[in-house]
Amino acid sequence: MAGDRKNKYHSHVEPKLLLIEAWARDGTIDEDIAKKLGVAYSTFREYVKKYPALSAALKKGKEVADIEVENALFRRAVGYQYDEVTREADKVIDPETGELVTVMVETKRVTKEVQPDVAAQIFWLKNRRPDKWRDKQDIQHSGSMDVNNPMKGLTTDELRKLIRDG
Repeated sequence: MAGDRKNKYHSHVEPKLLLIEAWARDGTIDEDIAKKLGVAYSTFREYVKKYPALSAALKKGKEVADIEVENALFRRAVGYQYDEVTREADKVIDPETGELVTVMVETKRVTKEVQPDVAAQIFWLKNRRPDKWRDKQDIQHSGSMDVNNPMKGLTTDELRKLIRDG
């Protein structure tokens, strides 16, 4: 069939579905994945629509990356603790060989705290609770929008005279 003659899906894409999933998980955008596969981006988009295996590989890879970013954002928003470990080189005698060897020894462990990040909290709330936290609020107005314009009935000449006379 003439249409399949140019189709690179089976030769360039299908054998690399696992790699495509990994690229998506690492945050590689679709345009760059297409380049790595040696296919035009427009063709790649058509393959995503036509071949469910490719679509699934991209979706699965991107979901993992999205979850990792969500978790990191959440940790940043609420704050967290971590242990900072300091190590120094120390010389000890190897019991098997009797030789003096250098090993890294833990000398200090300090629990540090990262304070909650207000910007991360705002971002999280705007996206998770847009009804309460978005910048733009939808306001419903009922009733009339009457404007009291004391100059409404004046002609252009009368308005010019008012301007001139002050």
